[in-house]
Amino acid sequence: MIGSRDANAARDFLEDLAGRLANRVQLTTDGHKAYLSAVDKAFGNDIDYAMLVKIYGNPTEGQKRYSPADCLGCEQKAIKGNPDPAHISTSFAERQNLTMRMSMRRFTRLTNGFSKRIENHAAALALYFMYYNFVRVHQTLKTTPAIAAGVTTRRWGIANMVDLLG
Repeated sequence: MIGSRDANAARDFLEDLAGRLANRVQLTTDGHKAYLSAVDKAFGNDIDYAMLVKIYGNPTEGQKRYSPADCLGCEQKAIKGNPDPAHISTSFAERQNLTMRMSMRRFTRLTNGFSKRIENHAAALALYFMYYNFVRVHQTLKTTPAIAAGVTTRRWGIANMVDLLG
């Protein structure tokens, strides 16, 4: 889903997610307050939910224009159900975001590849995720995620992706 990071988008995203899941899950979000009511509305009591809130401070070398604040630590907050503290993490989502930023210049600010139109951005994301899941062999899996998940039985090629477009 592409949208703003507001309460309506959070609700729409989590209601869509809840509709796609068959079993109870454990969910961890960052400390964005919009997730509190969105998770409650989408899942009710049928979820183990926690927030991982990062605590930030000023950069150690003083303020720099493009330097992010230093992360001083994290606070785990169990919100609903019985989340397993060993699995309260946003690492998978953060790693996916890093991989996406490193793979697509559209996510790099101050470059000529930065997305200016939402339609182009959505198309680029669709192509990226199709390639990432159906074409690219992942080192740890030794296959594509789509094959590992049982979504397909064969590795796709770029030509297969192009065929879907025409």
